[in-house]
Amino acid sequence: MQSTLRRTWAEIDLDALEYNYKKLRAHIGEGVKFLGVVKADAYGHGSVQVSRLLEELGADYLAVSSIDEAIELRENDIHMPILILGHTPKEQVANLIHYNITQAVTCEAKAIEYSEEASKLGETLKIHIKVDTGMSRLGYLCDGDYFETGVDGICHACGLPGLYAEGIFTHFAVADEFGDECDDYSKHQFKLFTDVIAQVEQKRGVKFELRHCANTGAVARFPETYLDMVRPGLLLYGYGEFAQMLGLKPVMALKTTVSTIKTYSPGTHISYGGIYVTDKKTRMGVLPYGYADGFFRCLSNKYSLMSSEGPVELRGKICMDMCMVDLTDKYGVDVGAEIEVFGPQNPIEHMAELAGTIPYELTCAVSKRVPRVYLRAGEIVEKELMLRA
Repeated sequence: MQSTLRRTWAEIDLDALEYNYKKLRAHIGEGVKFLGVVKADAYGHGSVQVSRLLEELGADYLAVSSIDEAIELRENDIHMPILILGHTPKEQVANLIHYNITQAVTCEAKAIEYSEEASKLGETLKIHIKVDTGMSRLGYLCDGDYFETGVDGICHACGLPGLYAEGIFTHFAVADEFGDECDDYSKHQFKLFTDVIAQVEQKRGVKFELRHCANTGAVARFPETYLDMVRPGLLLYGYGEFAQMLGLKPVMALKTTVSTIKTYSPGTHISYGGIYVTDKKTRMGVLPYGYADGFFRCLSNKYSLMSSEGPVELRGKICMDMCMVDLTDKYGVDVGAEIEVFGPQNPIEHMAELAGTIPYELTCAVSKRVPRVYLRAGEIVEKELMLRA
């Protein structure tokens, strides 16, 4: 669906994405495969467009959260390997095989279900075994007293009919956090993971083709964890302290416009609840950007957006479809002027800090009614609006 409005939009810089990919490829070195994490619509950037570019650039794998996300990519002519990190019901095994999708296996019950369904079809389902080394979420428990039973369970899953165990992986819980305690925890997770792999491979006499565990924090900080493949998430999109450390570029910029300007007398209450009251004659701009677009309401009266004449302060509570900014003394900023919510001039990390969250949550929160505009060399090459046509 095409949007006819110049209201609020997200610019996706495909040149920045390519730059980040190539920079990360150089960082991890030769012989290490690259998995691009494109779940949640590539964290709001557009999974089809991001995956298409990664495929063109020679990435080795993609990761999504669900079978719906994987099928969307297949139906948009993405042919490279795709790993589903989350749960898929056994009733969908036929689709997994039909679309050539790799499924994570996180416990014995799921391994048995997938094996039975694949065997009924006379087909083979490609799987990656998930090991819980300390994230305490999904995966075979292998720490402490669970080591032997975990190893035996993984060996059993790998040997089931109808399953091909191409890979094995785990996920670090605190690799992106600093401090001796966090570093020790990540090192413990890594050692446990490699110990599990060694035991499973020894017992089965078969080596895994793909061993992977390095997420964003580990890619930036722990090269010993790269193994056969890495899974950078936040790094790929150029956000966070590690992206800055590696010289990566933010891929998304969120922009809006000034729709209305009004001048208020001192003592005027602004927006719901009147939490902001003008203390002088104030030139106030209304922006068509609110919490239905992904603007966290907790930022009310706290955040600054960027105009051509510098920062403009958010005034009053954020509304569903609008917010207000102080344009006093910004007389060059008129109706129709472009305002950067976050982007090169107004880093998303600052917004995340004020909101008490991470950049991921902010890009994922950009609403489907906000059009994505894809740029190459500063020129628009594609537009997409996620609303139903």
